[in-house]
Amino acid sequence: MPQIRNDWTIEEVQNLLQMPLNDLVFEAQTVHRQHFNPNEVQVSTLLSIKTGACPEDCKYCPQSAHYHTGLDRERLMAVESVLAEAQAAKEKGASRFCMGAAWRNPKDRDMPYVIEMIKGVKALGLESCMTLGMLSNEQAKMLQQAGLDYYNHNLDTSPEFYGDIITTRTYQDRLNTLNNVRDAGMKVCAGGIVGMGESVTDRASLLVQLANLPKHPESVPINMLVKVEGTPFAKLEDLDNFEFVRTVAVARILMPASHVRLSAGREDMSDEMQALCFLAGANSIFYGEKLLTTANPEADADLRLFERLGIKPEQRDGYDDEVHTAVIEDAIKEQQNPVRYYDAS
Repeated sequence: MPQIRNDWTIEEVQNLLQMPLNDLVFEAQTVHRQHFNPNEVQVSTLLSIKTGACPEDCKYCPQSAHYHTGLDRERLMAVESVLAEAQAAKEKGASRFCMGAAWRNPKDRDMPYVIEMIKGVKALGLESCMTLGMLSNEQAKMLQQAGLDYYNHNLDTSPEFYGDIITTRTYQDRLNTLNNVRDAGMKVCAGGIVGMGESVTDRASLLVQLANLPKHPESVPINMLVKVEGTPFAKLEDLDNFEFVRTVAVARILMPASHVRLSAGREDMSDEMQALCFLAGANSIFYGEKLLTTANPEADADLRLFERLGIKPEQRDGYDDEVHTAVIEDAIKEQQNPVRYYDAS
């Protein structure tokens, strides 16, 4: 089994991205089989627990308060509502439940609610993941102590292209949050977005940033830009599908033991393209009708595709179904609150 590296150069990765596609996919599939069952895909569900009015100016994001996209602002969901969604996700085959809030960073007043959500999701036997923006050391420790398994914080693009995408936080801010998450003992979910007008060199540089972290992210989401009317990127040209597949394949080669996830943009991918991504080493998806605020293939459609491809959802050990049901009912009763939403804006 090849040694896992953390010393890739941009030139090496550019050369991989420019290989003949057949050779690249073959190499990625070879690496993939050395670390994973090639016919299993980890399934996660992502819920927006607080939507819109984000102060950041990410040019791709419909949740930014800087752009007029028609998105309704919503307050932080009540704990019992989040747990009910987690139960529904589990019943449809999800093994990980991810919760995202449109914040620059969580405030102290938000943390008790967030912590109760984590505890409730863990009690269901699901892995837990959150994306809440930047984290301090103290906040990361609080989330870890509550039982959070993964924290998502994407780098989005290369350091060189980053200033063309976002001005309200720096690249180093993102790296600092990843360091805080690691230092607290949680697993890291970090990837990026392609199709934002970046060059091949930028895609190589993003992958180098991820692969050369002291420890590879356990999950690496590869997002295709979803163009939303009202954002500055609404009219960008579509990225060639094969360039996306190449990015997935190289992510697999560079980070062989990580789950490489097909994330945003799957709604516009054909079954054939998704199958090619699985062949190139993708082995994780978000499923459900929405991915935060953008469309995503329905869960039933994903399961039908899995059946056609002979793929099964990756399973993890947990409690039996009767225990799951009893736990969620108890958790919901304990978290009943006459105020359905908490204003965390």
